[in-house]
Amino acid sequence: MPTETPSPRINTSYVLDQLRRGLETSLRHSDPAIRARAAEKVERWCSVLEGMARGALSVGSRTPVEGVPAWVTLDVAHGGFATGQLLAGGPLEPYEQERLASLPNPEGATTERSRLNAWFLRDDGQRELSAALHSGCYRVRVPEEGALLTVTWLLGRGESERALELLETLAPLTDRLRFYPAPDARPFSPSAVVRVQTVRTTVEQLDSVQLRPQIAKMNETLRVWNPLYDRAVELFLETVRGALPHLAVEGGELVRRPDGQGRVEGGWPCQSWPEGWHERARQLLRDYEAERLNHTLCGKPEHPKANFARLRGFLEQCVADARSLTGRDVGSIRKILASYVTRHGAPGSEQLRRVRDEQARMAAQPTGNELAMQVADRLRALPGDEGLSTLEVVSAPVGGHPIPPHLLEKVERSLEAPIDQLVERGVIGSGEVLATVLPQITSQVGAAGIEDPDLRRLYTAIYAAFRRRRSLLLLDLQHQVRFDELPWVEAIRPFRKSDLGARALARQTLEQVSTLALTSFPQTLLPNKLIQELYALAKGADLKLPLVEELAADIFMGTFSMKYLDAARSAARLLDGTLYARYYDVPTELLLELDDREKRWGKDTSPGFAELCTERAGAKQAGWSVARNGTIIEQAQILTTHNLAVLFETLGLAETLRPALPHLAELCFQWLVRQQTMKIDHWKARLQMVKNTAYAWRQMLFFLSLVERFALQEFLDWAREHVEEQDEAFVRRFEPVMAGLEWVSAGKTFDASGRGGPMGRARRFLGWSDGRHWLLEG
Repeated sequence: MPTETPSPRINTSYVLDQLRRGLETSLRHSDPAIRARAAEKVERWCSVLEGMARGALSVGSRTPVEGVPAWVTLDVAHGGFATGQLLAGGPLEPYEQERLASLPNPEGATTERSRLNAWFLRDDGQRELSAALHSGCYRVRVPEEGALLTVTWLLGRGESERALELLETLAPLTDRLRFYPAPDARPFSPSAVVRVQTVRTTVEQLDSVQLRPQIAKMNETLRVWNPLYDRAVELFLETVRGALPHLAVEGGELVRRPDGQGRVEGGWPCQSWPEGWHERARQLLRDYEAERLNHTLCGKPEHPKANFARLRGFLEQCVADARSLTGRDVGSIRKILASYVTRHGAPGSEQLRRVRDEQARMAAQPTGNELAMQVADRLRALPGDEGLSTLEVVSAPVGGHPIPPHLLEKVERSLEAPIDQLVERGVIGSGEVLATVLPQITSQVGAAGIEDPDLRRLYTAIYAAFRRRRSLLLLDLQHQVRFDELPWVEAIRPFRKSDLGARALARQTLEQVSTLALTSFPQTLLPNKLIQELYALAKGADLKLPLVEELAADIFMGTFSMKYLDAARSAARLLDGTLYARYYDVPTELLLELDDREKRWGKDTSPGFAELCTERAGAKQAGWSVARNGTIIEQAQILTTHNLAVLFETLGLAETLRPALPHLAELCFQWLVRQQTMKIDHWKARLQMVKNTAYAWRQMLFFLSLVERFALQEFLDWAREHVEEQDEAFVRRFEPVMAGLEWVSAGKTFDASGRGGPMGRARRFLGWSDGRHWLLEG
């Protein structure tokens, strides 16, 4: 039996660090929009810290806010920390204020929210909600906003008892939360396409685009300072007696003096003062001062060594008293004029005209932020909470200038299209992003068993809102709130039929999404958010899949629920005798025979599986540390293949994906080589790189374990050649990893220390290490 591991203590160090970072950004960042967002985060982290200090927040619990049920949607900061704010609460929104102004004060209503909730239960409010149900002209942004719509539907079907039971559950929070939807002029219409974000979000991002400092400085120089510099040069050239000063050139090269400076030829300035010259000089200086007040980006005009600043100083001296100029001063003016004339051309010359015309053309071009505003204005005319069916509406040039690709990429995140097309376009670029859009599809799959179209649409809207909830930091093997735990979803459960068609649709979607995730992002673990969606689809397909989440090493409880053992058994059945099993020395027979169960924190756990992972990690039975926990969790991921075996075995993906497996392995290998050869200075980032590449290595080995022998040999030859194309330092450092793969591919095994081959030079590649990782040495 493994030693009981004490629960890790949640302390304030993480919160304080987040608060410190937010403060630094809110005070120092150059972008006002980023400063504003950072200030909002600071306020949220202050709420977390204050709540923890007062004992009002129980971090690590499913119900962290005192007196608030688990099903209430909380405001959750990064890392899973509840701030204490309720997303369906807070200040009244404009549509609520407008409605409230027209309502009488019902008896017993103690707050503005309770007045609104009470009104929606009266005849007029029920008629409005009933009309919204039929038309779909509503929006459910947080799940609570669908509760009274559910009550209305139940009452319309004669289910008064169920409606009353639901209202009794909601009653304690009607003074704080919106249980009614936001009105909208357009019907909510679920579709088979998805988007990464709404048009409104894209507009906000475009509005926050700032002009790059170097571009702003360049434009200021071209539009403001260069014309003033030209005027100063022209003024001094008027005072020249003889030919215009210029630098001597022979054979296309500057003629230099012994000290290396260019030799100046031509006449001398400050020899005559045309009529009105001093007044024009004073006007130039006044114009300069006026521009200086309004344009402060470019510091070059003020730099004491800049020719414009020096020439302006001489101009001030001439205006005050030209006789104060020394011979050295006049020589300096002559040299500045010579450099200008040689480089740009004399005033009125064709050379100078061409230079200034080109600069004017550059300065007249719309900047990135100006184009962003134009695109944002085009989008503002469209419904903000929807997506785009096409990019044509915003991709047209602005004044003949094409929209830059980086702005189109922002807009593309609102494009509505099938998931696979968005993956192909790179709009969905990771498993995490895939998980965020998947509820738009899985919500419709879950609603497929509902006959009534109004309820089916409402279910879809509530599900999509629920999946936008952020996960809480949980201890003691607690699970996140599940969709069916929402009281209004439970109330309509009897009206959902799990018929054959709905199950078939759920299974088909599960297979398609799993295939898409594995083929699009083969090098990464399936993220927890995506696993939640796969679990929901599996449930809809009536499949009991032991899908396992990635556990956090800093709150690991020292044990595993039974589904981890079930997943490991699935892997043992699929991989017995394969490259994967030999490489990681997987005890397949032991796993297939292991069948223990123990209640901990009210959950079924497998102490034998936890003991096996601890032993394989070489971790001591006692003690607690993040690194130690990480090594144990990694062994659990190895034994379960982190869901790959479960999906391949249950869904038959081994046959479906067999032709693609060698390519997927190559993608994993190419990705990890790129990561390993990147220059990374920060030690934390280097540790994370090693862990991520070890995960990619494990995914690669899984794919290779299901290919034919000849395909494996072709991969080994290709991989060795690919490595040798890299720099010598990487080849030397990575050699033990390659040697280990080749050693096991030849049918050999590692010893107890994870080494093999002559002199033990071949090594097993793992990501976690209780100490400095050997791949980071040297």
